[in-house]
Amino acid sequence: MMQSGIPQCNTCGEQVGLDANGEIFVACHECNFPICKDCLIYEIKEGRKVCLRCSTPYQEDSHPDGEANISGNQTAVASNLNDPKLDQDVGLHARHISSVSTVDSEYNDEYGNPIWKNRVESWKDKKNKKKKSAPKVEKKEAQIPPEQQMEEKESPEAAAAEPLSTVIPLPSNKITPYRAVIIMRLTILALFFHYRITHPVDSAYGLWLTSIICEIWFAFSWVLDQFPKWSPINRETYLDSLSARYEREGEPSGLAAVDFFVSTVDPLKEPPLITANTVLSILAVDYPVDKVSCYVSDDGAAMLTFESLVETADFGRKWVPFCKKFSIEPRAPEFYFSQKIDYLKDKIQPSFVKERRAMKRDYEEFKVRINALVAKAQKTPEEGWTMQDGTPWPGNKSRDHPGMIQVFLGSTGALDIEGNELPRLVYVSREKRPGYQHHKKAGAENALVRVSAILTNAPFILNLDCDHYVNNSKAVREAMCFLMDPQVGRDVCYVQFPQRFDGIDKSDRYANRNTVFFDVNMKGLDGIQGPVYVGTGCCFNRQALYGYSPSNMPSLPKRSSTCSWCGCCSCCCPAKKPPKDITEAYRDAKREELDAAIFNLREIDNYDEQERSMLISQMSLEKTFGLSTVFIESTLMENGGVPDSVHPSMLINEAIHVIGCGYEEKTEWGKEIGWIYGSVTEDILSGFKMQCRGWRSIYCMPLRPAFKGSAPINLSDRLHQVLRWALGSVEIFFSRHCPLWYGWAGGRLKLLQRLAYINTIVYPFTSIPLVAYCTIPAVCLLTGKFIIPTLSNLASLLFLGLFFSIIATSVLELRWSGVTIEELWRNEQFWVIGGVSAHLFAVFQGFLKMLAGLDTNFTVTTKAADDAEFGELYIIKWTTLLIPPTTLLVINLVGVVAGFSDALNKGYEAWGPLFGKVFFAFWVILHLYPFLKGLMGRQNRTPTIVVLWSVLLASVFSLVWVRINPFVSKVDSSTIAQSCISIDC
Repeated sequence: MMQSGIPQCNTCGEQVGLDANGEIFVACHECNFPICKDCLIYEIKEGRKVCLRCSTPYQEDSHPDGEANISGNQTAVASNLNDPKLDQDVGLHARHISSVSTVDSEYNDEYGNPIWKNRVESWKDKKNKKKKSAPKVEKKEAQIPPEQQMEEKESPEAAAAEPLSTVIPLPSNKITPYRAVIIMRLTILALFFHYRITHPVDSAYGLWLTSIICEIWFAFSWVLDQFPKWSPINRETYLDSLSARYEREGEPSGLAAVDFFVSTVDPLKEPPLITANTVLSILAVDYPVDKVSCYVSDDGAAMLTFESLVETADFGRKWVPFCKKFSIEPRAPEFYFSQKIDYLKDKIQPSFVKERRAMKRDYEEFKVRINALVAKAQKTPEEGWTMQDGTPWPGNKSRDHPGMIQVFLGSTGALDIEGNELPRLVYVSREKRPGYQHHKKAGAENALVRVSAILTNAPFILNLDCDHYVNNSKAVREAMCFLMDPQVGRDVCYVQFPQRFDGIDKSDRYANRNTVFFDVNMKGLDGIQGPVYVGTGCCFNRQALYGYSPSNMPSLPKRSSTCSWCGCCSCCCPAKKPPKDITEAYRDAKREELDAAIFNLREIDNYDEQERSMLISQMSLEKTFGLSTVFIESTLMENGGVPDSVHPSMLINEAIHVIGCGYEEKTEWGKEIGWIYGSVTEDILSGFKMQCRGWRSIYCMPLRPAFKGSAPINLSDRLHQVLRWALGSVEIFFSRHCPLWYGWAGGRLKLLQRLAYINTIVYPFTSIPLVAYCTIPAVCLLTGKFIIPTLSNLASLLFLGLFFSIIATSVLELRWSGVTIEELWRNEQFWVIGGVSAHLFAVFQGFLKMLAGLDTNFTVTTKAADDAEFGELYIIKWTTLLIPPTTLLVINLVGVVAGFSDALNKGYEAWGPLFGKVFFAFWVILHLYPFLKGLMGRQNRTPTIVVLWSVLLASVFSLVWVRINPFVSKVDSSTIAQSCISIDC
């Protein structure tokens, strides 16, 4: 607070303060020139020991304790920062925190100038002073006796300085042949297209032209997919070094806190038992309990989810100490007790068997209680649900309800059965009202970001889908090996773990494991700028979610520079380029103002709550982050923790405020900060925005999978899942965030990384040439034409070279990645199945949304199968997605039959051309074979409507071609007439 009657420093604008006697500080007794102590010390250190106004030398008694006090104060501050008690208080995070007090404020000084502007200038001056005085301090620190330096090197601190992770490049005997084959394949492709274009097929020009266009697109897609895999790498983490550095014996843990996010919508499609197992695995992670908080987002406001979380919290008081006592893996009870392994291996405690049996019995009782809640929830009462105290459940109207927050664990008194503290568990259901856009999962995740910032404000966030449990209890430590490494973690926005799945059939009929993507493509991206964000199993740097650029990025240009907005909030191009658009220039200027405000506010150290609130309000940060001073203040704390100015009594009220349905209006949420809106695949878009700002990501693949989840093994559900992913990519393609044109000017996104992102948004469009290409074999067989002319020896060599280069690329890829040939083949098959069905529908839906504004609803993929092993694999559910691939199967089978019939009629000379056509048709049929098996089901029954539509379309197509160009050769009428004349009747 500024006291009245005390003059302001003429240099920095601060009040001059009081001296040791409590009187106004006076530096010059001749003219009483107002200057504060800090500025006086700075002037003296710079050699200017005379008054700035009257040039009278400063008296000795005016020097405020000299330079000795300066260094003494710095030492005191450093000791406070290293105080274990202080670390412990910070580690407890949000155990004693809460709310906000704001000051509305256009306070002016005696000259009519806003106070906050003077403060900003003073912060800049102080920063410059610190920079200039820093070398002197370093010189003093350098004067350390050599003996003492040797002792320090031999101390445990030196051992803790070992790296926390390392990059392991692929051996040259694996990567060099791989790259050589890629270049060779690219060369052969160029020669192949030269031959194909210069040798048209006049008798089937339309088919030839269609095939050429399709093949060029396939080659373009291959380039986008292949070259980001140019420099794949592996990584290794050192958990022992992490513990040695941050968990020293006798001291509080120095590990950073982590907020877990678990999102769920419909408990009838995402069973509460699965969500409960995910939550229990989080509560039992191998990490300090005071550093872990779990936030469960119930976006459907279901009382079933709330009640199941109450039961989960109660069972967790028994489950967590059991897991930590016996170090069991995994720590999700459903999957631990269902393991078909020797659970006594490596167990030496005599009580383990007895306690395990008791715990299994407790878990079965817990399951019965959860199942009872699910059975009760099947039929909603007419008057709505009622809580145990008789009050109506606030979420009876899932689209019109207030925000709800309930803290189950982590508060005082919520201990496990052994009396130990448990991680915090928080239920969150954001407010929903008619007429507001809630932005589905992305909006729910952003609500969790704000709630967690108010309650705990951990510097790192790990988000999981409700069906992805923690399979490796040390997964968080694996991520910290990157994020907490001072050298590696400075510019890391997130650490992505691969997705692994349970409950998939052994043959992985529909490529649910997606092994090629996670074990090949993602490793390749890790060697460039990092993997893409895939929506779950990802540990974020909270600062990256707030839209900040990495600390090692160059500063933004001055406001006077004519910088063009590149599409990224902090990716600005050099000043030489003129602005492209007035709107872009305006956005860029606003971003500069925000970054400048944040930079200056980080310098606040010695101001009370009222001043901080005033300054934050004056900087208009609420236009970016929303109207919550507590949240804005938390965003400025790079190392996490809750501001000291927060009062606990208003904690929940402030958390409820930031999840209001109108909180994000006229802010940057979903545009520049948090999860980005505009696509159902918010994961790709959010990661892309971060990397455009200069951040990079890390791909972490521990030997034991970090997380495991369930995947839809049913054909219809699998296709709908792929449809949603493809639709999200199409939405990004038609948005301003399209990687084809977004963020070029900043130069912070590497070219190969951009190619990878372009591939993620253009792959659905491959469905159009793919459907055409899969139709060509049937057309060729029905018409007797072909897309390739008679091959010469050179052409044959080109075709064989292309064929073998494709095989060689795949073999070498399998060699360095460890992927099996069966997984590669399944991936190829489902690429065709998804391409001719889900991707095709996604493209048309994307066009409808762009042209007509027709939005599509988000379909929640059903989690978990029935009790029978892989029982859901054989269930057939009607969907229009089944029609196109079924039609392609039928017409190609009809074409094969027609081709053989025609060859039998024409004789021996027709069998040679038939071979190429039949080979082409069988290529389509083999790729669609898993789809055909899925249609047959276990009982070999297919929905009647699918058969009817497919047979109808195939018959119509075949009849049309027979009518237009039948198998019989056309006979000229004049020839017939001449023949009749020559015959003597």
